[in-house]
Amino acid sequence: MGIMIGSGIFLMAGSIAREVDSIAAVMAVWTLGGVLSVAGALSLSELGAAFPSAGGLYVYMVEAYGPVAGFVYGWSAVSLIHAGSIATMAAAVGFYTAPILGLGYYQQKLLQAFVIVFFTTVNCFGLSMGKRVQNTLTLVKIVGISLLVVLLYARGSSAMLGANFLSTGSGGMHISSFGAALVGVLWAYDGWHIVSFTAGEIRHPGRTLPRSLFLGTLLTTAIYLLLNISYYAVLSPASIRATDRVAALAVQHVLGPQAAIFISILIVISILGALNGVVLAAPRVNFAMARDGLFFRQFGSINRRTHAPVVATVAQGLWAILFTLMGSFRELFTSYVFISWIFYGLCVASLILLRKRQPDLHRPYRCPLYPWTPIFFVAASLGIVVTTFVANFRQATLGVGLMLLGIPLYALFRYLERDRTQSPVQEETP
Repeated sequence: MGIMIGSGIFLMAGSIAREVDSIAAVMAVWTLGGVLSVAGALSLSELGAAFPSAGGLYVYMVEAYGPVAGFVYGWSAVSLIHAGSIATMAAAVGFYTAPILGLGYYQQKLLQAFVIVFFTTVNCFGLSMGKRVQNTLTLVKIVGISLLVVLLYARGSSAMLGANFLSTGSGGMHISSFGAALVGVLWAYDGWHIVSFTAGEIRHPGRTLPRSLFLGTLLTTAIYLLLNISYYAVLSPASIRATDRVAALAVQHVLGPQAAIFISILIVISILGALNGVVLAAPRVNFAMARDGLFFRQFGSINRRTHAPVVATVAQGLWAILFTLMGSFRELFTSYVFISWIFYGLCVASLILLRKRQPDLHRPYRCPLYPWTPIFFVAASLGIVVTTFVANFRQATLGVGLMLLGIPLYALFRYLERDRTQSPVQEETP
């Protein structure tokens, strides 16, 4: 929950309202995003329980499709997905902090870099330190969001909700608009899979990992629905469509301008919790690749004192800082969401493949409603990828090009690994 609940629930409400034409449609798109995420979590739970190793999706891709596919995913995660996610959240911190501190463009960029450096440093001190920071930030954000929901519903109008439930006067909705809204919603849900990266460090992963994935995703879905509808209880649809700071505007509407700063602080805390979770877990992918000889060996090293993959963590932080200088908030999240869902679909499809290929594999947890749960998720993933490709052709093409660059890089790393391990055979003297 700490990873999933970041900036999306606060930043995407306005853009989603501009795409769909009623509160019912808003609820539908957020519910569909939650159902998709739960379906993915249920499918991933079986894989995580069966293969409880550090690396998560990388491990499952290797098991199902071989080392080339695993490397392409790992390369995409290193080069785009995780760095893009961290950079996007750092950009959101700057977006919400700038009005409070009066920051200019370059000062925002400096703040973004500082945030990444800080949490990278925290997680270099080990999993225990990162976990304490993560749990503290998560507790604060959930309590704060709960209070916000109670406040908005208490001051809101049920008549306003009823009047706009079936129409908000936005002029209709098309399938492409619903698809665009769904992409934004899925970015808000993104992160449901990241806990699987630390499966090798979880006690009783066959039991704990499925519970974490399912309950965390389900509770997050409930929070998102309650908070989204609370916005419409105090603001008109036109007001929501006109801003990207819907939560701040809603609090300002019921408590006055002075209260907006408190919601901005809550949002920043929420984003920082999600950012820390990704910084904590994501380097385990690079670590697993290096241990398999498919990445720089230094990335597979562990600090003797903190037991943290320091090299992988620091490299990820430096790459994310570079990302913050390369694009806007919307460009960042569109690119990495598109690539992420290609691999989410392939990974969940591997559940079906492995059921057929390895029927006797020990599976402490089995995905419910199999095979319909993974089939539903894979079909939706395909639709999301196609929709994003059509709507954002240039960014999608660049993302695919970066992803496919992993194929020649795989050949290079295999060659270097073979050259490193190969030693000349010395002929013995009779």
